[in-house]
Amino acid sequence: MVAGVEFWFEFASTYSYLAAARIEALARSRDVAVAWRPFLLGPIFSAQGWTTSPFNIYEAKGRNMWRDMERLAQLYGLPFAKPSVFPQNGLKAARLALALPDGPRRAAFVKAVYAANFAHDEPIAEDAVLDGILHGLGEDVAALHAVAATPEIKDALRTNTATAIAKGVFGAPAVICADGELFWGNDRLEHALDWAARLDQGESSA
Repeated sequence: MVAGVEFWFEFASTYSYLAAARIEALARSRDVAVAWRPFLLGPIFSAQGWTTSPFNIYEAKGRNMWRDMERLAQLYGLPFAKPSVFPQNGLKAARLALALPDGPRRAAFVKAVYAANFAHDEPIAEDAVLDGILHGLGEDVAALHAVAATPEIKDALRTNTATAIAKGVFGAPAVICADGELFWGNDRLEHALDWAARLDQGESSA
């Protein structure tokens, strides 16, 4: 694989769950590599004066989103259960994701956390849930928690969030191609990967 994209995601994001579950197979079929980039939406929302997800602020929008999630999960063959708490705090999970090397191990953890949140309605801010996920993946739980708690990882997550904002990310999921083109939302995933593949082939994507 030569072409690559950055996949920017937030663990509280509903549509990021769908995109995270689909991106690997779609990218592989186009010979596109994926860099997994966790970040936090909180600072972005705060800058707009929001104290919670816009899906909570705007009732009609939220109601439609949950129904849309049901439809899309069924379409993709993914399990889905509306979480009893939304949005959940994904800070610890994001730090743990950064403590893992970018690649298959990080991807497996990310997908498992999303499944815990949006398929099994588990509290992903709790160590017991995260530890169970790490253990199930064969990871060294204590060692990863130690790394995730270091100033370097905390700074890395802050840097990721600042970088996302600088690149124009305003929501999740977002896919950024090598030329800086940004695609927002699960429904733009195929388009983003097609764009990246054409860039690698030296073709115009306009």
